[in-house]
Amino acid sequence: MAQDAGWGGGAHGGAPYGGFPYGGPPGAPGWGGWVPPSKPGVIPLAPLRLGDVLNGAFSTMGKYWKQLFGLGAALYGGAALLMAAAVAIAYSAVADPLERVVSLDYEEEAASSDVVSLVTAVGVLAVLGIITMMIVSGLMYAAVPTVLQEAVLGRPIEFSTVWRRAWSHLAPVIGTLILTALIVAVPVTLIMVAFVGVIIAAVTLESGSGAATAMTVGILGALATGPLAAWLWVKFCLAPAIVVFEGQRPVAALRRSAQLVRGDWWRIFGITLLVYIMAATAGYFIQMPFSILGMFPGIISTSSLDDDPSPAAIVVAMSGYFVATMLGQMVSQIISTTFPQLVTGLLYVDRRIRTEDLGPVLAEAAGVPQQGGVPYGAQPGQAPYGGQQGEAPYGPPQ
Repeated sequence: MAQDAGWGGGAHGGAPYGGFPYGGPPGAPGWGGWVPPSKPGVIPLAPLRLGDVLNGAFSTMGKYWKQLFGLGAALYGGAALLMAAAVAIAYSAVADPLERVVSLDYEEEAASSDVVSLVTAVGVLAVLGIITMMIVSGLMYAAVPTVLQEAVLGRPIEFSTVWRRAWSHLAPVIGTLILTALIVAVPVTLIMVAFVGVIIAAVTLESGSGAATAMTVGILGALATGPLAAWLWVKFCLAPAIVVFEGQRPVAALRRSAQLVRGDWWRIFGITLLVYIMAATAGYFIQMPFSILGMFPGIISTSSLDDDPSPAAIVVAMSGYFVATMLGQMVSQIISTTFPQLVTGLLYVDRRIRTEDLGPVLAEAAGVPQQGGVPYGAQPGQAPYGGQQGEAPYGPPQ
């Protein structure tokens, strides 16, 4: 039978089954000795420590690198090619107005028709870029938990399966990301307003007490809204993973995330902050060699330009630098997206193991021996949560 998922500490840190520390009363399996939890995949099916979370994320990237990095390269590479083609088309459409605007003297004003053409082209490119990045980000946020579902159970998954499942969850994942961004954007906007107020007050400090008052209000506003933004971000950080793991809709996923984070906010905040710092540092060091390599052909090409080069000549001369920088940014983006989302997905699994005894369900789904005991709320031969045997292991408790 399934062992309590809170092995070695219970669902909330206490010993399971009435205080017996090794899985049950005297005579039960594991009594008098240390019995390791089942580990069919990248993590043990027990409450996770920081090392378990990080090792699980790294193990998933190592064992499923083709699915994770292959999909990331296809998505970000395709997005880069799409935007490059769009820029080329836009440039061909506004080449003449751009030439006229660039060749203007300092005192001359651009024709309104030229300005409208350039602004329209930039606006179309911006909208296309936003839509493209929303789709790419949504697919990555859906694909990483999809791979992690099988990695926790130790099962293989095909690239085509990852692609198909990611597309099936794309709309609710994008909706969840948009809702989270809108919720967090309110205090973030207040922070930005306060920051601008502080800058204005600092510039006009000599004007007297009014500037000092504005600076004080701005600093207090930033101090008040900054923690609120961080609190909301952590509160809803599990929502994209919940959409994939449980098939929830955006609003329900936000509620579910708040429920799972409750009581463990500081731990989740610390781990996610550490992971994002690690991902940003790794991305910086990955991108640096590409930028350095791209500088040399750029320097050589620009040295051959005449005194008054055209925009097209500048773009061609700098194409080597642009390509190298874009490759570095793409690799960096894949790492900085994949690793934090793996950790977030593992934190979701950890919270369910701690609070809802998900470990035995996962052990049964993985087909590994379950250490002695009966899951909370289940009878022998009955699936936990009142469901049926063989049901999807990650579904929400009934």
